[in-house]
Order: sequence, then structure tokens, then C-alpha cells
Amino acid sequence: MENSNRIKNLPPYLFAEIDKMINKAKSEGMDVINFGIGDPDQPTPQNIVNKMREAVQDPTTHSYPSYEGLVEYRKAVSNYYKDRFDVDLEPNTEVVSLIGSKEGIAHLPLCYINPGDCALIPDPGYPVYKTSILLADGNTIMIPLKKENEFLPDLAKIEVESAEKAKIFFLNYPNNPTSAVANLDFFKEVIAFAKKYNIIIAHDAAYTDIYLDKNAPHSILEVEGAKDVAVEFNSLSKPFNMTGWRIGWACGNKDVIESLGRLKTNIDSGIFEAIQYAGIEALSNSKKSIIEMRKLYKKRRDLIVDGLTKLGWNIKANKATFYLWVEVLEDLTSSEFSKKLFKKTGVFFTPGIGWGDYGENYLRIALTVNSDRIKEAIKRIEESNFIYNN
Repeated sequence: MENSNRIKNLPPYLFAEIDKMINKAKSEGMDVINFGIGDPDQPTPQNIVNKMREAVQDPTTHSYPSYEGLVEYRKAVSNYYKDRFDVDLEPNTEVVSLIGSKEGIAHLPLCYINPGDCALIPDPGYPVYKTSILLADGNTIMIPLKKENEFLPDLAKIEVESAEKAKIFFLNYPNNPTSAVANLDFFKEVIAFAKKYNIIIAHDAAYTDIYLDKNAPHSILEVEGAKDVAVEFNSLSKPFNMTGWRIGWACGNKDVIESLGRLKTNIDSGIFEAIQYAGIEALSNSKKSIIEMRKLYKKRRDLIVDGLTKLGWNIKANKATFYLWVEVLEDLTSSEFSKKLFKKTGVFFTPGIGWGDYGENYLRIALTVNSDRIKEAIKRIEESNFIYNN
């Protein structure tokens, strides 16, 4: 049996490969401290769990759900956007439920990309952006995110020919993996750029509620006229520790939302309604838990930054997301550096090359490890005489 070209051209998913390496080490007796995958280690808030328990006992939730999502859930998303960003969304036409935002991001290109069409993809960036285009038989134009431009794409350096070819432009702020934050002036430039070249902006906003200072990140939909060209993807996974629940949404341009919803009717059967009721509870009654979560991540961030700085690491505190993006100064690739550290200490930091060529010479450290294990990791690095910079 011969695989399709789509599968042949599909690279192994970064985190699946990492899991294999870590599991092998564990099977050989290594005590691994894994700062790799961004999966919150805290439980889902109890009020959300209670709502799920109540809803799952209601037999009316056991049938096929609606494809676009319960109207009550879509109204909860709309209310959240009004409260958080002062953005008005029409729940019936400008919001569609998703089985996690990753699902919608991966399916969007199937709505708009024909064989040979192009999309603009950030580098470094979440691997699903690129693979979603490849699965739609499209071509990718990689847009570098560089330190000197605060890990924002330099729109002025995108060639006119590339802009004219592109049908979709993926963006992600606050950013994974760099933790960079975009302001409204940048989003205004992006919207103007998209209108000039007739490009759909697909903004992945999964980390807008994960900020560690007083400046709350923005939605691209706050920009006047954004809904003419933009859709935003979001998820309950990160702010409410619900990664396993698989619930999110897309919102914004009604034509794109309609197309995505139409595709979903042919691919899936929607989100289990009990989970949607839990999602409503999360969006409506869980502000306190988000505040406590931010305090926890800030404490962990400061612990890592202070500890590694004392050991000579050049490390900058992140303002948002639960990731630190750390430059590798030793004369090694990010993969070599990560493996060397892992073999000497059992501490795993993800090599930046996994997010693209411009991720080389960086490591991503996730703050999803408790304080005691963070202290242990720093202790091991210190005692191993691991040299950060030659």
C-alpha cells in the first residue's frame, strides 16, 4: 500500500518524536523533568468540572450535537469577546464551535486553498500552520520572525509577488514559541496589508489570557474593519486547563465562518453538548481561576529566570504565554544543545528548530512544571557543570 503524496510529504510531528525520546529514557530509569510540551499541569477548575458532571447526567446531551455548536455556547463566546475586548460578535453568523482550535486551524485551508495556492506562514511557528497548507496541496511562503523585529513579521519585507500569491496569512499573538506580544498598531498594519492584497488573516489567539504583567494582549478583531478579512481562533485549553476536553471556537469574518462550518458538517459531528455547557461555565464564571493561574505561571517564570540567570544563562522573562524563548549561545545547534543537556541532567528543553528554520539557536521552556521540580532542574544543571556559553 502506497501512501498519498500528502502523507509522504508530512514531517513527523515534533512532539510525537520528543515523546518517544523521553519515554525511552524513562524506561531506562531516568528521572525526567520535562519542560517540553505546553500542557497545563493543574486540574480544570472545580466549577467547570461540576457543570460537566451535571450536564453529562442529562440525557438530552447524549444525542448528536449541532455542527456549529450550541447557540448558548456561541453566545457565551460573544459575551466573552464583548467583556474582554469590547468586540461585538453575532453568535449565529460570526462564531463557530471547534473541537479545539487546532482542528479549525488545520481545516481552514481546505476551505480556500486549491492545489498550488500559497499561504504566508510564520517561522518559527506552530507546526500545524504549515502542515495544514501541505495537506490542502498548497505551497508555503515562510515569513521570518526575528529578534531584531521583536518576533513580529516585517510586512515591508514581504515581496509583492508573495503577497499577491497568498490567500491565507497565519499569525499567532501572544506567540508560540517566542512569547512575543503584538500591539494594536501592528494589527492595524496587518489588516491594511490583508485588504490591499485580498488575504485572509487567520489569527491564532490561544494565549490571549495568559499574560504575566498588567498589559492584557489584544484581539485582532479590535481593529476597525478587521472582520472584513480576519478570523480568530481561540480555545479553552490553556486558560482553563482544559487541553483534554477539546473545545474552542473560530470567530470573525462571517463568510469564512460559514465556510468552516460547512466543511465541519462533512467531517465531524460537533462537540459533545455536555462539554459545551462546561465551556459556557468556563467563559462565564471562571475569571478568578484565570487570575490565580497567571500568578502561578509568573511565580514559576521568576523562579526559572532567576535560577538560570545566576548560572550564567542569557534569559529574558516572557510577558505572555507560559513559554520562555531562550537563545542558545554555545556553539551547538538547538537540537544538539537540548540533547546534551538532557543526557547530562535529565532536564528537557525543547529545541527551537522544531518550529522552523528561524527557531534554530533557541530553546523553548514551558512553565508547566511545578516549583519543586523547577528547583530540582536548576540544581541538576548547576551540579552537572553544564556550561551554557563557551
